Order: sequence, then C-alpha cells, then structure tokens
Amino acid sequence: MANTNEWQVDLSKARVLLVNDDGLEAPGLKLLEKLVTPLALEVWVVAPEREESGTGHAFSLHRPLRLRQASERRFAVDGMPADAAIIGLGEVMRDNPPDIVLSGVNRGANIGDDVMYSGTVGAAAEAAMSGFPAISMSLDRAPENEAKWETVERHMADTLHWILAASWPLGMVLNVNFPDVGPDAVKGRKVATVGRRKPGGEIAKGLDPAGKPYLWISSKRIYGDVSADSDIQATRDGYISMSPLTLDMTDYGHIAAAREKLG
Repeated sequence: MANTNEWQVDLSKARVLLVNDDGLEAPGLKLLEKLVTPLALEVWVVAPEREESGTGHAFSLHRPLRLRQASERRFAVDGMPADAAIIGLGEVMRDNPPDIVLSGVNRGANIGDDVMYSGTVGAAAEAAMSGFPAISMSLDRAPENEAKWETVERHMADTLHWILAASWPLGMVLNVNFPDVGPDAVKGRKVATVGRRKPGGEIAKGLDPAGKPYLWISSKRIYGDVSADSDIQATRDGYISMSPLTLDMTDYGHIAAAREKLG
C-alpha cells in the first residue's frame, strides 16, 4: 500500500479481505463473497467460527486463538470479529496484504449508536486502525421481516463503485447500510450522519431451568433525535446510507474549553 494519507482502490486490481461478525457460514458473508469475487482480482475470507454479534471492537488477550482453513482462501477463527481482522491481516495475508477490507454483510442494520456495539463495524475499525481501507456493510431488517438479500445483490456493485470512485483518508471506516425494502423500492444512495439509537431499551427477567433468576438485555432500541440527514432516516426512507466514521474520538469542539477549565 502506498505511503499516503489517502486511499482510492480500483477493485478490479485489488486483493480483498472479507471479514464479518455473523460467522464463516453466514448468508451475508457468502453473498458478499459471491458478489465481490467477479469484481476483484483476489478475494480472501477470514471470519469468526460462529456468530459474534454485539462484540464491538473487543479482541482476545487472555486465551490462544485457533485458525481453521475451511477451503482455499477461506479461514475461520474461534474468536471475535476484531480477532478475525487481526489474524487475517497479521497472519493469513501477512506476506501479501489486501488493498481493502470489507466487513459484512451483517443481517441487521448498523445505524446510529449501533456502530459502538457492532462487531461488523469493529472488524472494519481494526483494519482501519491498521492502515487499511475499510468498509462495513449491513442490511436493515425489522424483527418480523426476512432479510431482503436480493436488495444487496442488486445494489452492491453500484454502491461499491460509487464509494470507490472517490478518495478517502486512511484511518476511517465507511459504514454502509442497505434499507429493509425490495430491490426495486430502493430510492438511491445518501451520505448520512450517524443518528441516535441504542440497544438495551428493554430488560427481560425470568427463571432458568434450575430456577435461578436471569436478566436478558433485549435488542429493542432507544431512539434519540433522528435528524433528516441521519442514517436512520435515510434507511427508513428507502435509501442506501453511507456514513464516514472517524476513529479519533477527541471532541475537538470542546478541547479548548476543557484546557481553559483544567489548565
């Protein structure tokens, strides 16, 4: 990869690493592999052995990881999404690193505050922190709906070409969400801000088979202000959203005030 602060990838000449948080056998990952393989020079897959949704950017420090080769250029790691990215970049593709890392396609949107919890975004963030171009991708799905994979299939190539036509700073994640509508109902694509909604809106209580009480945090969302230009509103309206995510969490708008108050 060239020593520059910006990147632009020609997918037809690119070596691509695919990661996710739903596991090696997840339909979204298999679809992504199917769709990207004809577009790219070479595609590799390194994914968690099983579903690891909601693990964010966590990784394994206190136990060894096992790497299993499932087939040519397809590997499973018995760890978290960030583990898969670390092993993919630092071991599997160490001698011939990828030109870009794609994470997903997650079954369920990663919009609003989901980006803080998402293993899909976490794996992409690990790649971005390691100096690689990174895109995370998810498909919105209401709990009562089947995932509309046909929407991803129809619009993936155009969406990737739309994004990759521009140059982007290193050290950021481009977060894409496909709406929960059929392929013909997609209205277009929008660059969107990150809205406000977080999981944990309901806590279920019960007794396990041994009679011991448990608490179960639900995925029900608590919504904050949903602005018209947010990823939440864009997907609600039937648009494919793309939000640039910075990994520098410094609040530059208040740093001067903090220095004045604290010296």
